[in-house]
Amino acid sequence: MRSYAGAFVGNLVFTAICCVAGPFFLLIGLQTWHDGTDRGIALTCVGIGLAGTVTIPVAAFKLTRQGFPRITRRDRVKGASVRYDDDTLVMLTPESPQGPARAWLARADVLEASLAHYSPDGEATFTTHWGDYTPDEFTPLIRLRLRVHGVEGADSFEVTQEWRVPSMCLSAVTAGRLVVLVHPAPSTGPFASSDTASFADPATPLDTAPAAPGGVTPPAASGKVTAQWPRSLLLAGTRTSRLLDLDGHRTDVTRRPGRLLEQMRISRAAGGVPMTGDTIDLGRLDPHTAGRYTALADRFHARPEDRAPVTEPGEESRWIVDELPGCTGEFGSAGRRWSRRGGHLIRARFVELRGTTTFQDHGPVLDTVVRIQPDDGTPPFDAARRLTLPMNYLAVLHRTRDVVLCVAPRGTSYVVDWPRTNLLAGVTPAKVITPASAELPLTGRPDLIWPLMTLLAAHGVSAPTPTLDLRRPRMAPIVPFALRIVHSALPR
Repeated sequence: MRSYAGAFVGNLVFTAICCVAGPFFLLIGLQTWHDGTDRGIALTCVGIGLAGTVTIPVAAFKLTRQGFPRITRRDRVKGASVRYDDDTLVMLTPESPQGPARAWLARADVLEASLAHYSPDGEATFTTHWGDYTPDEFTPLIRLRLRVHGVEGADSFEVTQEWRVPSMCLSAVTAGRLVVLVHPAPSTGPFASSDTASFADPATPLDTAPAAPGGVTPPAASGKVTAQWPRSLLLAGTRTSRLLDLDGHRTDVTRRPGRLLEQMRISRAAGGVPMTGDTIDLGRLDPHTAGRYTALADRFHARPEDRAPVTEPGEESRWIVDELPGCTGEFGSAGRRWSRRGGHLIRARFVELRGTTTFQDHGPVLDTVVRIQPDDGTPPFDAARRLTLPMNYLAVLHRTRDVVLCVAPRGTSYVVDWPRTNLLAGVTPAKVITPASAELPLTGRPDLIWPLMTLLAAHGVSAPTPTLDLRRPRMAPIVPFALRIVHSALPR
């Protein structure tokens, strides 16, 4: 893995080439001053030269800070107004269009997904767009086949369409649960009556909305379907969701799709409901909206809803992770000098992700809050850092929010290791080859991948691939320990 010093030197050379005019003017000015021909011109050249020369290290530092994922003590969050729980993930993304008032929110299951197009031309540079929007250039086009669930008494229907999926919301596709807005059908159809308005009224709960007459497909089924990406993150369980009632009791409703969908309908009918972190506080709502939330909570308390799975069945048909840009997972590189001086690995966790208008080809640049748990016994702390998150990692964010950090020997800084993070998250299939040439798959087993990673780092052994081949001679010092880790988790 590239070091911070190496990245700084590379950026210093780059900025020196780009700003070579600065030192040139400085030399011309000093020479003119020395000759005494024209002191005014000399001072002008010196001023321009000094400004250009100073720009070189300053720009190199800023570029390194922006591009190198290092976290230092200066990034610690101080005096945060909202204290997040360890299992919290707050994601702040641009809102989707609200659509017409007569449209209604529905759940849609992703049956198939594939990457249709993603080809930005920004290469590895940072591209910033003005305004609060996500440009199509950095938004992958995904072809989705959805089954949209209708109201009670009405059949579900399927729709196949290509959607621009914001990078932060890719995990909702992989999880398989979306929220869509079904627009009313044109008013020229056989259902162009007052029944249609009642059917599509967003203020009417789904379970009490009248069904289409005669069991015929409801008129909304022939209308336009629009994906609601921020709401889909809630329904998929990527973003956590809690409810604080009027008595001060907090309820976790994460991965309760039925209740979450009805809460969204109430919120939409009320014109929006604010969330503090990941919590809706009923004490801050108007009495009518708070009463609707309370009645909904009472109904689900009487008939509890089972928690939905992390990912819906059939994930292999919507596994777009391999098609998305991002680094390949690997057990990682480790320098012997870094290891001998006390460098090691720890795990951290994202608790907040906030979208920005800056992008790279392989992922968006996000304002993040990372909770770091040092292994020296000191209390955990939160660090706020702007980072580029790979798209393939964002696509599995519903499974895990863990991130692997390389700790400096003195513990003064932490570097996000995306290859190790992606392997731990299951972006890339992992396996171990034993000395007897037996292949043991480790995909989806972070409980095994993590101790093997730390073992390699502790001994300063590099394995820059997703396959740990214990037959190699340089693996000899760790073979007994690695086999003990693997065999302890195998069924007997």
